[in-house]
Amino acid sequence: MSAPLDPIAQAPEIARLTRRTALGATAVATVLILVKTGAWWTTDSVAMLSSLVDSLLDVGMSVVTLLAVQKAAKPADREHRWGHGKAESVAALSQAAFIGGSAALVLVECARRLVDPAPIRHEWVGILTTVFAIVLSVALVWIQSQVIRRTGSLAIAADRAHYSADLVVNAGVIVSFLVAGLGGWVWLDPIIAGVIAAWMGHSAWRIGYGAVDLLMDRELPDSERARIRGVALDHPDVKAVRDLRTRRSGTDTFVQMILVVDGALSVNQAHRIVDDVERAVCKAFPSVEVLIHEEPEQLPEERSTARRPGSRHGTV
Repeated sequence: MSAPLDPIAQAPEIARLTRRTALGATAVATVLILVKTGAWWTTDSVAMLSSLVDSLLDVGMSVVTLLAVQKAAKPADREHRWGHGKAESVAALSQAAFIGGSAALVLVECARRLVDPAPIRHEWVGILTTVFAIVLSVALVWIQSQVIRRTGSLAIAADRAHYSADLVVNAGVIVSFLVAGLGGWVWLDPIIAGVIAAWMGHSAWRIGYGAVDLLMDRELPDSERARIRGVALDHPDVKAVRDLRTRRSGTDTFVQMILVVDGALSVNQAHRIVDDVERAVCKAFPSVEVLIHEEPEQLPEERSTARRPGSRHGTV
């Protein structure tokens, strides 16, 4: 696909891409549920059960993702002046909770099967079903990767994370049928299912950790902050940068800073400097929204809004 889209200029296109991708993921998960239900009923494999549970979650999470990207695509309004981008983070956090819960349920079933093993039946039905699931999942993950590259959608990224995990899940299911089914080592079936459940739990942790970071307005990485600072200081009339604050919300990035300029400049001259720096930052970060305040160089730093007692601003 082409280069990333500008979230402001091409918001309708971003909304269309994320909505269509979420719908496609829901359709894929629904098909996989139908075929895996039949395969589990036929084979009585706990590994296939774990894969089926994962697909059931995929449907639920894809629906949540669809609702989230539709909400996040809505423009800012009177009640939500910063937009609705955090809807994607909420969706990702709910995905993590559901995935973690399903992993715990599968582990309980694994323990039961270790105590009371049961033979696997019709192994080739399970193998062919799983190969079909892998082909479908690979196609979906590729499409999601292209959309994420263009939109930066957190919700689609979370959706892709557990569909990518499905590839590992399905590989484990095939191993279970080959070794526990055809090989006769029945006790390996719940063990492989347990490994799959642990993988699901790990995925839930990664998705949840990233979502919490965004909901808590975590700063951008140091490298990106340094780049923003460098862009601002490249302007010949900017003496210093104070109180640089950054955060992300969905596909949007927000930057706030104070520029220190010569106090002898007129208001119009200082305003032009601010405009120049805003344009430079927006050019370096196409999805950014910039808020800049200027202060005279002669103002002592302890009297700056970045340092003033009771100010909401923190240090640089």
